[in-house]
Formats: sequence, structure tokens, C-alpha cells
Amino acid sequence: MSAIETKLAELGVTLPDIGAAPKAAGNYLPFVTVDGMVYVSGQISQDENGPVKGVVGDTFTLEQGAEAAKLCAISLLTQLKVACDGDIDRLVRVVKLTGFVNSTPDFVDQPRVINGASDFFVAALGDKGRHARAAVSAASLPLGVAVEIEAIFQIK
Repeated sequence: MSAIETKLAELGVTLPDIGAAPKAAGNYLPFVTVDGMVYVSGQISQDENGPVKGVVGDTFTLEQGAEAAKLCAISLLTQLKVACDGDIDRLVRVVKLTGFVNSTPDFVDQPRVINGASDFFVAALGDKGRHARAAVSAASLPLGVAVEIEAIFQIK
């Protein structure tokens, strides 16, 4: 087991095998690798039961939104593992996240929702997990999910 996956296990998280990574839902790639950078397409909030749906500020609390963002982060790491041919320890750092929160028009705590992913990356990866970030509201997201996050990673 890799060092990163050992730390994830300590946090109660097991990444799926690379063959079980979420597939692209359209005419795009789940990730693209260019010059040591991995650009991962948006990963929606989903768990073993399927899409995690909700509108933060209405049917979802801020805390539920943050948990949905953590689920996105786990999917992002799964795609990174695929991009690294299974060797996720090739990760140099998380460079940037862009998080989208399905929220009501008056909800203003999108950054606190996306903290669910940011805090998870730092807990799992230490300083490698610190990153630049944007957190924005969306009137709607695919399949009605609560959160979608895309990421840029640097690998060796």
C-alpha cells in the first residue's frame, strides 16, 4: 500500500481500484496529463449509493455540503490514481481546486462548503494538499448533485 493510501486508510478512506474510477459522462476525458500536470474534470458528489443530491441552504445544510465536497475530493484522488497508473505517491502537490456548490441564491458560504474538500486534502496529504482555490455558487449542477469540484495536480 502506498504512503498516501496508508494515510487515507487512517482517515477511514479506501480509494477504489483504478478500474472502478468514475467514467466520463460525455464527450470528454476524466483527466488530461500535460508536462507533469494532471487536469481532472469535475467530479460530482457521489457515494456507493449514487449521486449525492441537494441544494445547500435549502435541502442541505452547510455541513452536509462540506461532506459532499469531501466525496468529490475522494473521486478526484481516484482519478489521480488512474492518471498515475496506480502509483498515487507520484503526487507532488494539489495545485488548484475549483468548486461549484448547488445553493440557493441567498446562500453565501460556498467557501465553507468547499472547505470539506480542502480540509480533507490537507488532512490526507499534509503540505502537498495545500492549494489555490475558487468556490462558487451554481443554480443547478448535473443530476441535481450538491457539489462538483475540478482539480489540477502536479505529479512526478
